[in-house]
Amino acid sequence: MKLEAVEIVRVAMPLVTPFRTSFGTTTTREVVLLRAVTDQGEGWGEAAVHAEPFYNEEFVDAALIVLERFLVPMLCELDHLTAEAVRPALRLVKGYPAAKAGLEMAIFDAELRAQGISASHALGGVRTRVPVGVSVGISPNLGHLVDTVERYVEAGYARVKLKIEPGADLEPVAAVRERFSDLALQVDANAAYGPGDHAHLLGLDTFDLVMLEQPFAREDLAAHATLARELRTPICLDESITSADLAAQAIELEACAIVNIKVGRVGGLLSAKAVHDRCQDLGVPVWCGGMLESGIGRAANVALASLPGFTYPGDLSGSDRYFHQDVTEPFVVEDSHLAVPEGPGLGVTVRPEVLDELGAERHLVRPS
Repeated sequence: MKLEAVEIVRVAMPLVTPFRTSFGTTTTREVVLLRAVTDQGEGWGEAAVHAEPFYNEEFVDAALIVLERFLVPMLCELDHLTAEAVRPALRLVKGYPAAKAGLEMAIFDAELRAQGISASHALGGVRTRVPVGVSVGISPNLGHLVDTVERYVEAGYARVKLKIEPGADLEPVAAVRERFSDLALQVDANAAYGPGDHAHLLGLDTFDLVMLEQPFAREDLAAHATLARELRTPICLDESITSADLAAQAIELEACAIVNIKVGRVGGLLSAKAVHDRCQDLGVPVWCGGMLESGIGRAANVALASLPGFTYPGDLSGSDRYFHQDVTEPFVVEDSHLAVPEGPGLGVTVRPEVLDELGAERHLVRPS
């Protein structure tokens, strides 16, 4: 397969509800989509990069420059392009895992569409639908938080994740647990705590949580291991896990009992599968994290989550959890599950009229 061009599409998608974390509040999600044009057909991918460099070093403006100046030209030089060839071809560019993941996804989509194979089948998926949960950001007050969780429970979500941070942790978790005694509940700290918060975090054991996700900085595996020895609640790592080797290292150090896998964080679907496979070999369960993706990235996540090692509900949700309208046909939650697309490639169709309505910016990058 030969890459002839890549169309970079930048679009701001209005959110149903402003998304607030310890990093601030946003009312739109800047989405970066990539349309790969090859001699065998086209494919779409999504670079799940954020507008600001707060989750990791990568952010939209920088990713767009790197895509146009380096990543796309590198792939255009290959005479026999496959999804497997993307990662080694881009190895000289340090970082930018989401940009690389978006390109790999688009090539994978084009390759599989040409072969008539679904992404789930190509990855080794074993499910036709996957369990999903919903993530709830920091709320302005306890009443608002409990009401928000109640709406999602009534909508059919069987698992809820609460974002927490210093000053907004034990009390809100207690309020939700008091109202929903049987709800599968977990919390995500997004590395907001330091080792000095160790004793405070032990208080989370009161609430019968499914897991505590990423309490400390991504590089501080030792602090996670220390906490894990005393905390009954299982620790899950997110930001710390950027490769299969790092997952194995964290597991060996007993820094986590569960691993969150995000396609954009680890550099692509094939890298995500490698993390899954390593964790499965080591007997550690995984689940699929979301990064406010459109239907394109969501389709890739759902295909990934169909693999056998994904035993916890993913942060995938339905399209209407985040967007008034999606750029593909919407994903709909039924009985706290999403159906795995069965069509070739990612199995979804991009809706150009939605991109036009949202004022998408398009830029076609061709070989020089």
